[in-house]
Amino acid sequence: MMLLLKNCEIYSPEYLGKKDILMSGGKILVVSEDLNKYAQLSEVTVLECDKQMAFPGFVDSHVHICGGGGEGGFKTRTPEIKMTDLTAAGVTTVVGCLGTDGMGRNMANLISKAKGLKEEGLSAYVYTGSYQVPVRTLTGDVVKDIMFIDEVIGVGEIAISDHRSSQPSKEILTKLVADARMGGLLAGKAGVAHMHLGSGKAMLDIINEIIRETELPRTQFHPTHVNQNPELFSCAVEYAKEGGYVDFTTSTTPQYIAEGEVKAAEALKICLEKGVSKRHITFSSDAQGSLPCFDENGEFEGLKIGRVSSLYESVREAIMELNVEIEDAIRVITENPANILQLKNKGRIEKGMDADIVLVDDRNYEIQTVISKGIIMCRDGAPVIGDMFE
Repeated sequence: MMLLLKNCEIYSPEYLGKKDILMSGGKILVVSEDLNKYAQLSEVTVLECDKQMAFPGFVDSHVHICGGGGEGGFKTRTPEIKMTDLTAAGVTTVVGCLGTDGMGRNMANLISKAKGLKEEGLSAYVYTGSYQVPVRTLTGDVVKDIMFIDEVIGVGEIAISDHRSSQPSKEILTKLVADARMGGLLAGKAGVAHMHLGSGKAMLDIINEIIRETELPRTQFHPTHVNQNPELFSCAVEYAKEGGYVDFTTSTTPQYIAEGEVKAAEALKICLEKGVSKRHITFSSDAQGSLPCFDENGEFEGLKIGRVSSLYESVREAIMELNVEIEDAIRVITENPANILQLKNKGRIEKGMDADIVLVDDRNYEIQTVISKGIIMCRDGAPVIGDMFE
């Protein structure tokens, strides 16, 4: 069967104008004006998309797909994500990671969940390793995991500058990043090191030292949560201006904002105004991760849970409230993470790419239809394909 989208305003993420999109076999076949000749074929399903904009399917590069949390005891372990949570939020490609609890959850859990999401119709990948070091892997070796497990595209999330991290030395961290790079080279994958940044005073220091003292390139690192306080954000802006990638977390709480966290939409606008390359900025949701609160002594006080819906909500905020150009706003959840993670068929609307499309209302930018690999997952803002147990 073929699916034909008629009269979309297409952002690829660059604006392509009003065109039609023909897809089949999970791929985009044609993007062109007036594909009416296909609409008459019996094997073609036609969707009229007048007054709708077409964006590439969203890529969320940091989701605790097996759940996260646990900082307040076993009852604070957060639940794993559902496929419909992702599709309703426009996410067609997800990258899973372990969080603070790398013992109660492990790489076998993570890879199994990713495989399950793939069977349900999404594209799913993972980082091998864990918050703590020595990192937990499936095969016992970072290079082997990246080389021989299809879903594994890098190492992470490794925690630094955080009171919950293992306080890894520069030598240990250098070896991990080098192994990830080697695994990526051998397997034709990104081999990125996805780094969790806490609110500690060291900030990005250890990453900058590794870059200065070794041959490892700045682009091998993908630091996240770098908008969690003004000092770290300022450091991240300079890091990005020097050619690094920065990832802003969209899930937040009123308390975090009150304590100085820079909202992701605002962080994007500031970065663009300060001359950061628009191709070096990404958003991720930290969905299903716990958002813990600690007192001044580091004692746990409570937590909330990250939401995958915050990913596109932050993009909408950037467009509608902060006047960021549509192309620049959607790039941070489409083309940019796809390029950084070397997901070669993701992030753009063009011939030969995976048929991952999000249709949004051209007035209020709300999600209307979500298509993953050419299959309609959501219509009129609601899932039409449910989870296995729904």
